[in-house]
Amino acid sequence: MTDRKTEKPGAEFNDRMLVQLARDQRERSYAKYSDFTVGASVVGESGKAYFGCNIENASYPVGICAERTAVATAIAHGERKITSLALAGGKRDELPDSKIRPCGMCLQFLSEFMDPDAVILIADGDSGFESFTLSELFPHAFNLKANERDDDND
Repeated sequence: MTDRKTEKPGAEFNDRMLVQLARDQRERSYAKYSDFTVGASVVGESGKAYFGCNIENASYPVGICAERTAVATAIAHGERKITSLALAGGKRDELPDSKIRPCGMCLQFLSEFMDPDAVILIADGDSGFESFTLSELFPHAFNLKANERDDDND
């Protein structure tokens, strides 16, 4: 696990700091149905960090995952590209589970705003984390360019 730093002026976050921010966001989670709390932090192209947590609802599809909450917050603040994401989640009152991964809906959502080689950090139960690229977790993202027909070859 290497500790990268953002290169943007105004804010510097290394990987360990970003993971800690995600760990902290778990405490704000509204998970009264599953008791599975998740916190996320993202860094936008500006170098600023944004945060989110999962928010459940009695009508299950209405809830939102921490990853999408954090990205939506970044977009609402004018970001258009996310350079990295950190995630910490697990059962309430337990240490983060390093086996969690963003769900398929979140991965598709992330692929709209992150490059395939953008870093996704997953907190473990100690003070560490695992590092993946978006393309490692979601190798076949749907996008309009990849799915356009080449009309010249009909």
